[in-house]
Amino acid sequence: MRADELDPEIAAVVDEIEALGLPDWHALSVDAARRVEDEVFAGDPEPPVADVRDLAFDGPHGEVPVRVYRPEAALGGTTDRAGDGDTAGDIDAETDAGARTLVHFHGGGWTLGTLDSIDGPCRELATRADAVVVSVDYRLAPEHPFPAAVDEAAAAVAWVARNAAALGGDPGRLGVSGTSAGGTLALAAALHAREFGAGPSGAEPAGAEPPEIAGQFLLYPIAGRDFGTDSYRENADGPLLTRADMRWFFDSYLRSPVDAYNPFAVPLRADDLGDLPPATVVTAGFDPLRDDGVALAERFEREGTPVEHRHYPAMAHGFCSLADRVGAAEAALSAVATDVRDRL
Repeated sequence: MRADELDPEIAAVVDEIEALGLPDWHALSVDAARRVEDEVFAGDPEPPVADVRDLAFDGPHGEVPVRVYRPEAALGGTTDRAGDGDTAGDIDAETDAGARTLVHFHGGGWTLGTLDSIDGPCRELATRADAVVVSVDYRLAPEHPFPAAVDEAAAAVAWVARNAAALGGDPGRLGVSGTSAGGTLALAAALHAREFGAGPSGAEPAGAEPPEIAGQFLLYPIAGRDFGTDSYRENADGPLLTRADMRWFFDSYLRSPVDAYNPFAVPLRADDLGDLPPATVVTAGFDPLRDDGVALAERFEREGTPVEHRHYPAMAHGFCSLADRVGAAEAALSAVATDVRDRL
């Protein structure tokens, strides 16, 4: 499941990051880790997207900022759009048939991450998949522990489903995606839709229809919490993510050990992972989360959820954010975009 050596292109990126002399995430305060994450991973606004705007909606715990990326295909026929920085309820609009639509959740162990730090991958998905991408700035732990992020993920999907047409999208071609902890939230939103329909995240209007999710695209998701797997042992010291980091993230996110048995926090705890939207699961050989992602894909297949498992033995955690520098990351992101096009 792991190549003999890290891919030379990603190894060069790892060397550059290590040369910055930064401690591991778990060795920093939460505030310092957030600043470092933004400095290292927030880059130039590339590639260009036809329209990018910041909005917000009223969620179960207050206002939830979102950033909407729209390709050219999503711009025609849309009227009465909310303005930059507006807080939107349900947007009124009349549109032609819209583009495929993807609700995306950033990574960062539920503790780090911003709309800026995931800006590049969202732009890539919007352009490569020709999709409206709605990036969600959900509340972070430890200030807002589980299940706040899950509540907001479910509410975001429901809000986008109701307002997809106003955004230039098609509610009939709606998917969820995410990286790392964001992949876990995307899956949690799909589980939520299966179990509860339109409720009970606390923000849905009375009589709201449940969102129909047509695909889930999970990039190196946090699927389990067993720190003794082969991949955790092989990659305990990284690169880019360590076992100690993951312990720190879980300690920040979960309110108590009881939460570790909740499938909305740890999806491999679910009794049944069937009857969910068709999934793509991306895993990397040099990633502590590899074996949990493999186990997730195997359970999808065994329990009746169609799945495409894309494994990259010479890659490390977070590699899809390096598509501009690492050939295998570019190929992986293109493959995910193809899956988005095919499913939505």
